[in-house]
Amino acid sequence: MGLILSIGRRIPQSDKFVRNGDWVSEPFTMTHKVTGTRLGVVGLGRIGQAIAKRASAFDMSIAYTGRRAKTNAPFRYYPTAAELAANSDYLVVAVPGGDDTKNLIDAQVLKALGPKGIVVNIARGSVIDQKALIQALKDKSIAGAGLDVFWDEPNIDPQFFKLQNVVLTPHNGSNTHETRRAMADLALANLKAFFDERPLLTLIPECQ
Repeated sequence: MGLILSIGRRIPQSDKFVRNGDWVSEPFTMTHKVTGTRLGVVGLGRIGQAIAKRASAFDMSIAYTGRRAKTNAPFRYYPTAAELAANSDYLVVAVPGGDDTKNLIDAQVLKALGPKGIVVNIARGSVIDQKALIQALKDKSIAGAGLDVFWDEPNIDPQFFKLQNVVLTPHNGSNTHETRRAMADLALANLKAFFDERPLLTLIPECQ
């Protein structure tokens, strides 16, 4: 949601605009609304559902895509990422990385998102065709992007640095004191359970 707000309302650019003293000579450029807009979630797993929950507080209309429709999900399902993109103002990518999702968000999906659409990637850099994304940002065939992950991070393609319609963050998803403490506590609790011969708290699903 931070990236959605940051790129939609151009918060980093606004900060720079004020710091540079530009406000005294001209108004800031128009931004994009977040409240009441259409959110498409690519991958309605645990993280995707958490995003949808937070987006609902902004009165966003939520839809999703994935391998299959979820019977317990109260949101509209689209069978492909392109169909979802065509019906979204903000497209948030929240699927696992790997060969199955490599370049899932390609030039066709970005074209479907359109010149008023914004893509946000908090999944893995490999999920978006980075060459196609940079071209779409340059051509303004999409309105913008909020990116927390990249191909070959932390070696970011320098073309991103020249673009004003993208917000870049350094894979910051879990990078809070509270979250890292909780992760460490959970790891220790799992180790203690293992050596005490008790069921693990968070057994990896593939190992069940």
